[in-house]
Amino acid sequence: MLKINMSNTKRNVQLVTIVFVLVGLFCLFNYNFAHGAMTGSSDSGSSKTLTKFEQLQKKATALVKKAKKLEAKNKIEKAKKNYLKAYDILKEANKIEPNNPDVLNYLGFTLRKTGDLKNAEIFYLEGLKLDATHAGINEYLGELYVETNRIELAKERLEAIRGCDCEEFEELDALIKEKSN
Repeated sequence: MLKINMSNTKRNVQLVTIVFVLVGLFCLFNYNFAHGAMTGSSDSGSSKTLTKFEQLQKKATALVKKAKKLEAKNKIEKAKKNYLKAYDILKEANKIEPNNPDVLNYLGFTLRKTGDLKNAEIFYLEGLKLDATHAGINEYLGELYVETNRIELAKERLEAIRGCDCEEFEELDALIKEKSN
């Protein structure tokens, strides 16, 4: 008959449990460390540090949203001030990433909203050179063309995004139809 020593068994179970806990903690520590290294943060990815470019984009976007709300309340001069602040921030972002169609789009948008249509068009066209199918640029440039009574050019911008199944197409299409009637 096999005689089992209970005190050794109990101690072995405790040792095995401690080893499993230590291995688990080791694995968890290595995962968090590796994950932090891959995401560029040291805190297991719960909050990402934004680059200077991303910070500028975020600030400019917030100002544009604020300006749009002010416009909706017919506070045009206050809206223009926010668009100009956003424009200044976007110029900084453009220095960091000069070939970013989204930044060029918003540079054009902020200028168009402040009445500088000539320079707005320049930014839109620069953005289209980089991304001819950019829905936002095509819509906003089309809106500029409608605003300056160049309907045929607006229709060209509409055709450039036909089939995108996007709100930009729908909005520009409605504006062109409204202006054509």
